[in-house]
Order: sequence, then structure tokens, then C-alpha cells
Amino acid sequence: MITNLLLPLGLAFMMFSIGLTLRFSDFIRVFIKPGFVLTGLACQIVLLPMFAFLLLHIWNMEPVLAVGIMILAASPGGITSNLLTHFAKGDTALSISLTAISSLAGMFSAPLVVGFALHYFTAAHAPQEILVWRMMAGVFAVSTLPVMVGILVNQANPILSDRIEDVARPASILIFAIIVIGAFTSQWTEMSANLPVIGAPILLLNIAVMTLGYYLATGVGADKASARAISLEAGLQNGAMGIFVAVSLIGDAKLAIPSITYALIMNVTAAVFILAVQYYSRHLSRT
Repeated sequence: MITNLLLPLGLAFMMFSIGLTLRFSDFIRVFIKPGFVLTGLACQIVLLPMFAFLLLHIWNMEPVLAVGIMILAASPGGITSNLLTHFAKGDTALSISLTAISSLAGMFSAPLVVGFALHYFTAAHAPQEILVWRMMAGVFAVSTLPVMVGILVNQANPILSDRIEDVARPASILIFAIIVIGAFTSQWTEMSANLPVIGAPILLLNIAVMTLGYYLATGVGADKASARAISLEAGLQNGAMGIFVAVSLIGDAKLAIPSITYALIMNVTAAVFILAVQYYSRHLSRT
């Protein structure tokens, strides 16, 4: 029941809460600052899966874990990215726009990346062969559609949306924590056994994509606030989505181990990033 009902419902609620913070005007940013938005999307949707794929040719690991890492890399739009961007003194509006667009784009990009990974790494030994259309339907139902509904609610009645969002945002973060902790607890034995194999590449993947996102953003003329937003958006993946794809759509809990591990690591590195930004800001204000 938890896997088949609570996980997709919890994820859908989380994505609905993201939609409550958005309006259709947020998508205009694509045309106002296309370089910043395209850089952020490139980091999330293109560069992260590509870098994960390259890392998997350096680290020798069993196919099911390799596919799990690619599932994680194909799950953009972290639930906490907007809040953490605010704490990091980043461009929150840009972060919100990137979350919105990547959440919608994920309906198309995630099935393609995961389908490729299943074919490439497991071939005939895949845990369960799935069709791209089935993944697209699943991602649409628990991610894209709830975001769209949230946007429509906010567009139609911003006051009501604000009231719902005041409750929905902390509730969604709590649900995210419950999903990750529940998955962590149920997979503890497998995680502890595989952490020596996947820990280093996952940490490297997270740090590399955050660093790359920051410097690519500055390379296209982004200020520090925008670069911080892009860096965090690139590094904060939707771990709950990765768990959903692995457990509910493919039906192999072991595929979720990289997403669970990354969900824990990314919040630690994001916290370090925020503390570094705050320390640097205080140091500048004193000089």
C-alpha cells in the first residue's frame, strides 16, 4: 500500500505545492533571460545525465546500481531548491522558473534517459523492461499534472493559493523527509552494503554539477545571485521522483538506493554551500 499508493500521492502533493508558488508569468523569464534559464536547464536535464554516464564508466558497479544513478540523474526539480536558494541569497525567482520548467520537461526527458540506461546497462537482464509511454504517463500523473493544477489555482485565486501554500510547502517538505527516511529505513541493509561502491561517485556527481552550474552561469554573464540559483537547481535533484520511478514504475527497490543516498548527500552539500555563502557575505560586510 505504501509503495503503490502513498508514494505517488505524496509525490503528487509535493509537486502541487510547487505549482502553488508559480504563475504563467514565471515562464516569461525564458524570454527575458534566456541564457540563464537555458544554462540551468542544460545543467539539470543534459549535463547531469551525461556526467553521470561518464562516471559510470570510471566506477565499476553492478548494472542495477548504474541504472539507479541514471534514474536519479534524470529526476530534476528538487522540492527544497527554491527555499534553499533563498537561504543562499540566490535569485529565488530564477530558481522557481527553473523548477517549474524542469518539472514539466522531465515528463519527456526522464523516460528517454531511463529507457536508454535500462537498455545500455542491463539489456536482457533488466529488472523489468518498461515502455517509454508508461513512464511518461506515470511522470505526468505525479509530477507534471499536479504542478499544472497548482499553477491554475494560483492563477485563478492568488489569495487562496497563498493560504494553501502556507500549509502545503512545509507539509511537502515533511512528506519528502518521510519518503526518504522510509525508503532509507527499508533499504538500510542494501544501502550499507552498497555505500562503499556508490558513495564516492554520487558525492562527486553532486559537487561537480553544482560547481559546473555555478561557473557556467557566470560564463554567460549571470550575477552571483543567479549563479547560486543555477548551482543549487543543478545539484538538488528530485530524490522522491527517483524513488517513485524505481519502486512504482520499474518495480525494483534496489534501483532506488542511489536516489535515497543522493537525497541525503545533496542536502548536506547544499547546507555547506549556504553556510559558505553566508560566511562570505558577512566577511565582505565587515571589510
